[in-house]
Amino acid sequence: MQIHYGTENLQIVNPVVTIGSFDGVHKGHVQVIESLKRVARNLKGETVIISFEPHPREVLYPMEKRPGILTTLEEKAAILATYGVEHLVVLQFTRSLAELEYADFVRHILVDKIGLKGLVVGYDHRFGKNREGTFEKLKELADRYHFYLEQEEVYEENQINISSTKIRNALQIGDIDRVNEFLGYTYSVSGKVVAGDKIGRSMGFPTANIRLNDDRKLLPAAGVYAVKVKVEGQEYRGMLNIGVRPTVSCSGVVRIEVNIFDFDADIYGKEIRLLLIARIRGERKFNGIDELSEQLKKDRQEVSVLLQQ
Repeated sequence: MQIHYGTENLQIVNPVVTIGSFDGVHKGHVQVIESLKRVARNLKGETVIISFEPHPREVLYPMEKRPGILTTLEEKAAILATYGVEHLVVLQFTRSLAELEYADFVRHILVDKIGLKGLVVGYDHRFGKNREGTFEKLKELADRYHFYLEQEEVYEENQINISSTKIRNALQIGDIDRVNEFLGYTYSVSGKVVAGDKIGRSMGFPTANIRLNDDRKLLPAAGVYAVKVKVEGQEYRGMLNIGVRPTVSCSGVVRIEVNIFDFDADIYGKEIRLLLIARIRGERKFNGIDELSEQLKKDRQEVSVLLQQ
């Protein structure tokens, strides 16, 4: 897949386009991508996804209402590539872009810059200033500029309409089963291993402390998780804790710490990826280190059994 930053000097054969943030690249997005590929085959064209960086909500919403992102740009690109998308065009989202009328967006960007031959949109997709670009209005522009237009049907599982918002909500209550079900793959977080205070090591549970690659990445609810750990090209089992560690700290700072099973290598400064398999329990405050240590032994046993299934 080719990644293009902006729309200058694009050389794409008969571009068939869809537009959206594609945050999470969930099953609903995949349905749109499959339609995009089908239309591209029919038009003898190439598939193009236009996405935005940063996420539009980061520009349009005040800080306290920004939802966090399910996928960084790098993660999104990697997932889209696995689904066979040929081109990802990344547009910088600004307030001036948000103020662009839908008709001007179609003419100046889709027609003049990209030269689209087909456009596939989601069932509820609207774009342009004040989201005025409805499917009915797009049909008029498709006739004017002679491109094929198709609207995707809603994607549902068990009568639930899958959306990035529903996935974020599930993540924020620690419902990893639902998150992974809606995504169609295992949710993960990535970062660098940094120095910690070694409290875990003193209890017999040495941990790798993680600094996220992107602070906007949405973390699940605080608690203990069964994870698969990818580091230096190898995969291990692990027990992840996310939270403020109320038993040993009163700082209120959220920490991401993983105890990697059967592992003792020095990985400070290394890139690490954690795939979240299941939530074991929520965060609790214990009556001292001894009680915490006993609970961690139980947690590790539960994680071990779960990851062997």
